[in-house]
Amino acid sequence: MSSRRIGSHSLHRLLGYWQQTHSRTPLWRQLADALRLLILDGRLAVATRLPGERELASTLEISRTTVASALAHLREEGYLESRHGSGSRVILPDTRAIPSLSTAGSALDLSTAALSAGPEIHQAYSHALTSITPFLSRTGYGQTGVLALREAIAARYTARGLPTQADEVMVVNGALSGLALVLRMLTGPGDRVVVENPTYPLAIAAIQGASCRPIGVSLPPTGWDSDGFAATLAQTAPRLAYLMPDFHNPTGRCMESATRQAIARVAAQARTALVVDETMVDLWYQSPPPPPLAAFDPSGTVITLGSAGKTFWGGLRLGWIRAASRTIASLVQTRDTLELGSPLLEQLATLWLMENGETFLPARRAMLKARRDRCASLLREHFPAWRFTLPEGGLSFWVELPDMLATQFAARAETVGIHLGAGPRFGLGGAFERYLRIPFALESSELEDALLRLKPLWMALSGADAPVKRSVV
Repeated sequence: MSSRRIGSHSLHRLLGYWQQTHSRTPLWRQLADALRLLILDGRLAVATRLPGERELASTLEISRTTVASALAHLREEGYLESRHGSGSRVILPDTRAIPSLSTAGSALDLSTAALSAGPEIHQAYSHALTSITPFLSRTGYGQTGVLALREAIAARYTARGLPTQADEVMVVNGALSGLALVLRMLTGPGDRVVVENPTYPLAIAAIQGASCRPIGVSLPPTGWDSDGFAATLAQTAPRLAYLMPDFHNPTGRCMESATRQAIARVAAQARTALVVDETMVDLWYQSPPPPPLAAFDPSGTVITLGSAGKTFWGGLRLGWIRAASRTIASLVQTRDTLELGSPLLEQLATLWLMENGETFLPARRAMLKARRDRCASLLREHFPAWRFTLPEGGLSFWVELPDMLATQFAARAETVGIHLGAGPRFGLGGAFERYLRIPFALESSELEDALLRLKPLWMALSGADAPVKRSVV
């Protein structure tokens, strides 16, 4: 595996506010914890070569001995390997658990917003096994996907106000795979890609993995900044823009119809391709979202990504691209250089789930709404200094902290076996140190246990003993 080097100033930005000035924890240990968090989050990719000790110490304005001790500790834990004259390179240990530090029970991932499988998943796969027989006499390859599934997906778009035919749909291996395919077709090294800031961290990784440069448009306190979006397109001439208008990850907000129309008009005028991620579109709690953003684009240039992962179950690993038929034809040619299609069993299972969704999705939404409300109650009770709004949909809260403590808190959480989604993971250039993403997909008892384990860490970090303002809901 080839290594890539991260500069000391880039690493400094990624580390964010890692130092706890008045902490009894040694500085070298604080640095080791912050670096480990970057590795576990994926912000420091495997095989990345770190700056030299002297260079890093100078940039961080700490002693070389402190840096050397932190790196030595990470080598002992299995997160770094070093060779004389080649510096330190990021690796992963045989287990992702933090050795000797997780003293409060098994590790718990609060950085992932996803649900476990319901009983309908077993039904779907059982049905898929019985319906796969006619396909066994064929090759099993198919670059666009099973026709019946594409027709079902097209019907869903049509019902939502976006007339769609089966030849305008391609089945792919998840929405992220779809984004990577679109990036491969439309972009080249150095191209700019506009994203909301904050946004889905794996989308940032996919954009950077395509050797493109993500350009952020900040989200205002509510809604979207369509004027800022227009200005960014005019000033940066991006190759495309990636947006999440339907229960945006991580904020949970939903774009209103007027803004969708404005965004579509701005992108058409700037001749910028729009890639719209609808991963969360089915997870609404008060009312369904407006028609797809592509419905406001008469030119038919918007590319829409969908996924079965959040709606049904992440283990399906199935998604789709909805675009003009000519765009789908070009994507097929691009896909030929990567893979030969999506698994048939998963396609047939997803087809059954789509055909029967209305028998279980209402109960799933009701269950998630109850978990959302319970999570809000727990956050108000145990973390009154945290501020948040009740998300309209999706699977998580975007929590504002009273100070730039996200990295420090997430690093401390690792020591009790809890992995948190610190705000900088969702932003560009180390932004959002005042934010955490807190999923509410877990069962309420498990979530409460995790929050109770986190509470003393937060109180010790923030000195949260005095009365504070209540959360905004």
